[in-house]
Amino acid sequence: MAKKASDHVKYYSNPNGPVIGTVSRRILEHDGLYFKDLDGSGEFKPYDDWRLPPEERAAAYVKTLTVDEKIAQLFISDWRMGKYLQQFPEHTPQLDESGTLDDASFSGKTIFGKQNLPGTTELIQKWFARHLILRANPTPEDLTDWLNQLHAVAEECEHFVPVQVASNSRNENGEVVFGMNDAAGVFAAWPGTMGIAAAVKGDSIDLVDDFADCIRREWDATGLKKGYMYMADVMTDPRWQRTYGTFGEDPELICQIFRRIIPKIQGSEEGVTSDGVAMTVKHFPGGGARENGFDPHYQMGQWNVYQTEGSLEKYHIPGFQVAVDCNASSIMPYYAKPAKDKSAPQTDKNGDPMPMLPYGFAYNKPFIDGLLRRQMGFRGYVNSDTGIVHNMSWGVEMLDKPERIGFAVNNAGVDLISGLFDNAYGREAYDRAVNGYYDTHPVPEGFTKEELVLTDQALDRAVARTLTEMFRLGMFENPYRDPQKAAQVIANQADWDKAMDVHRKSVVLLKNDGVLPLTQDKLTGKKVYAACFHKKADAAKTATDALRQQLAGQMELTEEYQEADIALLLLNPSSGEYFNATPGYLELDLCDGKEVPDVDNEGRPTDKTHKETTLANVDQIRQIAEAVHGNGGKVVANVNVTLAWQVGNVEPYCDGFLAGFDTYVSAILDVILGRFAPVGRLPITLPRGDEVLKVDANGVCVSPNDVPGFDKDLYMPEELKDENGKAYAYRDSSGSYYEMNFGLSYE
Repeated sequence: MAKKASDHVKYYSNPNGPVIGTVSRRILEHDGLYFKDLDGSGEFKPYDDWRLPPEERAAAYVKTLTVDEKIAQLFISDWRMGKYLQQFPEHTPQLDESGTLDDASFSGKTIFGKQNLPGTTELIQKWFARHLILRANPTPEDLTDWLNQLHAVAEECEHFVPVQVASNSRNENGEVVFGMNDAAGVFAAWPGTMGIAAAVKGDSIDLVDDFADCIRREWDATGLKKGYMYMADVMTDPRWQRTYGTFGEDPELICQIFRRIIPKIQGSEEGVTSDGVAMTVKHFPGGGARENGFDPHYQMGQWNVYQTEGSLEKYHIPGFQVAVDCNASSIMPYYAKPAKDKSAPQTDKNGDPMPMLPYGFAYNKPFIDGLLRRQMGFRGYVNSDTGIVHNMSWGVEMLDKPERIGFAVNNAGVDLISGLFDNAYGREAYDRAVNGYYDTHPVPEGFTKEELVLTDQALDRAVARTLTEMFRLGMFENPYRDPQKAAQVIANQADWDKAMDVHRKSVVLLKNDGVLPLTQDKLTGKKVYAACFHKKADAAKTATDALRQQLAGQMELTEEYQEADIALLLLNPSSGEYFNATPGYLELDLCDGKEVPDVDNEGRPTDKTHKETTLANVDQIRQIAEAVHGNGGKVVANVNVTLAWQVGNVEPYCDGFLAGFDTYVSAILDVILGRFAPVGRLPITLPRGDEVLKVDANGVCVSPNDVPGFDKDLYMPEELKDENGKAYAYRDSSGSYYEMNFGLSYE
C-alpha cells in the first residue's frame, strides 16, 4: 500500500445499515446492499453479512483462516510509528511511500524480551499480526493516518482482518512513562484517576459521564478502538507502585464509576458498538493485594497475599463483577499468583473455598475459567498482561515458552497474550499436539500434555472472541477515519473545559488555619515566596521557574524566603521505579536521604540499610516555614498524591495544606487563590507513619496488605490506637484524620 490510505478511502452507504469503507477491498452487492468481500473469494458469504450477529460471523470466519493466521492473532505487542520512536531512539526508520509506516526491520530488547522484527508491511501481510500496542504520543492527524494505513495494508491480504491497536489511557494528565502512562496532553486531559475519584466524592458521580463520553468520541474519531483501561483494582497496600492509576481504595465508588463509564465508553450497556471503544478492564482479580507493595514486574512481587479471611470477595472482586455485568469487552489478569500459605481462607462466588493454585493469574484456571467465566458470567475475551511468556511467568517457570502459551490459552482460557510476537512458539505449541513431541520429551511434573498443547478448539475459541470484538466495533465494515475530523473532535474546547472543571474539583483541602483562600486582599502588600519540590533537584528548579512565571503579575514575588510573608510550595514526590525493585520497601515518607532497611530475597527486612529520597531538600520546607512564621506569615503547600504519602515531615509546618492527583497547577492555584472553592475528598487514606507499615522479621506487615485503609483499624494492634480508636490514618496538627472521604471546604 504505497499511497496514503487517508486520501483514497471509498465509501458505500447502506440505507439503515453501516457505511462500508475500503481502499482496495472488493465490495459485493447483495439484496440491494453493500458488503465487504472478507475472504477475497468474490462470493457473498455469511460472514460478509453485517446483518448477522457478530458472534455468528466470527465463528464462521475463523474457520476460513489458516492455522498460522490464527496463531498470529494470539499475540499483541508494542509497535512503532515511523515518525514517533520514543521507546526505540536507537532505531532508524524507513518510511513507506505513504510516509506513514516504518518498513525497516528492527532488532532490539525491551523489558519484555528481545525482538527481531520485520517492517510494518511485512508484519501485517506475511506475519499476519493483527494486534498492536501503541506507546507513542502522536498528533490526532498522524495517529489517524497511521491507523488508516495499517487497515489498508491488511486489505491487501487474502483474508481481510482489520488491525486492532490498543493503548493505555490517554485522557489523564501525568508524567509520560513507558508502560505506565504512555501519552498525555494530546487528548483532552483530565486529572489522574484518583483525582477523578476525589472529584466524584466531593461533587457528583455524573461528572464521569462527561469523562467517558469524551474518551469515546475522541478515540473513535481517530480510529483507536481499544483501550487498556481502566483499573478496577482496589488499592489496599499503599506501597503499590500502580496506586496512581486506580480510582482509590473504595470498592463501592469503584463499582459506581465502572457502572457509568463502561457503557459510555463502549457505546451501550450490551457491549461495544460501531462508534464505541472496547475496554480492557484490569487487573483481575485485583492487583492491590500486594505483599508489602512489591510489584509483580519483579520476583519479590509475584504473590497476591490475602491475610484477611474473605477479603478477596469483600474488597477485590466487586469492581470486576460490575465490569462483567456491564459487558466489558475484555479483562486483563494480573501477573501475580495467589499465595496459599500466606493467605486466610477465601471463597468463590458460590461460597466455596477458592482454590489457590500457585500459578500467575493468566495461567490460573480456577480464577479465569472458573471464577471469572463460569461464576461471574464473563462473556468477553481475556487479554494477558504484557510479558507473561518471557519475563513474568510466575508459577510456570519450569515450562518452556511453547508450553506456557499452551497452558495459558488451552488450559486457563486466555485469548490474547501480550508481550512479543511469539508466532513460532505458538506454532510449536500447536504442532506438539500431533507430532509426537511428548513421546520423546517428558511432560513437566504436575502437568498433562493436554494442558500444555494448543488445540484447534482452543485456537478457534480465542480468535473468534477477538474477531467478535472487531465485528461489533464495525471495523470489518469501515475501520477508516478522517484525520481532519479527528483533530477537530479532539480540539473541542467544551471537552477541555469540562476536564479543567474536574481538575479544580479534584483538589482536596486538608488543612486550613485561616490562611485560605489567598484572596487579593490577603496578598496586597505581601511578599510571596513560591517554590516547587521534586524527587530530583533539577526537576524542582524547572518547575519552580514555571510556577513563578505563572504567578507573575498576580502577586509580589520574592526569591528570598527569609523576607517572605507567604510561602507557596508545590510538592511532587516520587518513589521507586515501576519495572524495578527498590533495595527495600517502596518508601512513602516525604524524605531526603532517609536510611531504611534492605530486604532479602523473601521480602523480609535485613540489618543492611540504604538511603531513600522521595522529595529532595524536604528539610528546607521546615527552614522556610520557620523564617516565614518568624515574619508573622503563613505557609501553604500542595502535595501531588500518586502514592499514599506519609506527610508528617511537611504538614506540621503548613498553615494551609492541600492534595492534588496529577492535577493541573492552574487548577490548584484556582483553589488556593479563591477562584474556586474546594470540594474534593480523599479517595485513599494517608498512613500515619512507619509504625503502621512496619514489617516484622517474617515479612508480615502490621497493617494487612489486602484490606483498604478505611478498614485497616479493624485489624490494627490496640497499642497503636489513639483515644478515638484510630491507628492507621495520619492525624494532623489540627486533629483531622487524613482518611478516605476527608476534605475541608471554605464555608
